[in-house]
Amino acid sequence: MIEIRNLTRRFAQYTAVDDLSFSVQPGEVLGFLGPNGAGKSTTMKMLTGFLAPTSGTASILGCDIQTQTLKAQRQIGYLPEGAPCYGDMSVRGFLSFIAEVRGFRGAEKALRVEHAVAQVELQAVLEQSIETLSKGFKRRVGLAQAILHDPRVLILDEPTDGLDPNQKHQVRQLIQGLARDKIVIISTHILEEVTALCTRAVVIAQGRLLADGTPLELESRSRYHQAVTLVADEALDLAALAALPGVAGVEENPREHSLSVLAQPGEVIFPQVNALIAQRGWRVRELNVERGRLDEVFRSLTRGEQP
Repeated sequence: MIEIRNLTRRFAQYTAVDDLSFSVQPGEVLGFLGPNGAGKSTTMKMLTGFLAPTSGTASILGCDIQTQTLKAQRQIGYLPEGAPCYGDMSVRGFLSFIAEVRGFRGAEKALRVEHAVAQVELQAVLEQSIETLSKGFKRRVGLAQAILHDPRVLILDEPTDGLDPNQKHQVRQLIQGLARDKIVIISTHILEEVTALCTRAVVIAQGRLLADGTPLELESRSRYHQAVTLVADEALDLAALAALPGVAGVEENPREHSLSVLAQPGEVIFPQVNALIAQRGWRVRELNVERGRLDEVFRSLTRGEQP
């Protein structure tokens, strides 16, 4: 279990992290969300022992990160933002160096490197210098060094930032495989990361906790939760849709050539909308019920609104 209690970090007059508290249980993949400058990386640095908090505590599997720093760090695999590596070293040389830093020697060192390379599929680039690799392979090298010692906790700071869609997919697949037997925290401002990888999400802004829940719980706070989206081959009677029981309003989406029929809080409106379509004989090509829009909830929270 990871526990953060009243964690605060100030830099002169600036408070980067402000009285932050949350915990992460075994088996969870936590998305740590916030806009740029929210305090995510500062929190990660304190959680991994690379930055001392001004006040508050953090513990990794029962080890206090300040008083039992090395013991806590042995449990952690950390991928910092940008996955910094020694560019002039080969992949094999870099991972061997990290294994030695972790205290492995001889046959055990070779086995650790071989296992990490296999897990993140680096066999094809083992003898290449890191500076010649694509961003996707550099992230893989970063992940490999983070899992060399088989940690019980993985802390990943912006693991897919700057990658193209194919590279993102590859790295996410790797993380999903690693998450089966570890606690994973993913610090990110990329919302699609949450729905792709996370079982739970924490949202912060200006160093403060704003929301904590599963992706579905956060999406349910959206005004588009239970909204019905229609794509039709003809103009529809918006007034008739808006007058249906439980409907909060109707929005036109010109770019998508669609309509969104919004539900009042706690209402399910699909049966009423579907019945009206059948009654009027409308030619509707698509009809979808929305779970909610995480991006809209995120914007509302981080702008100080209440979704």
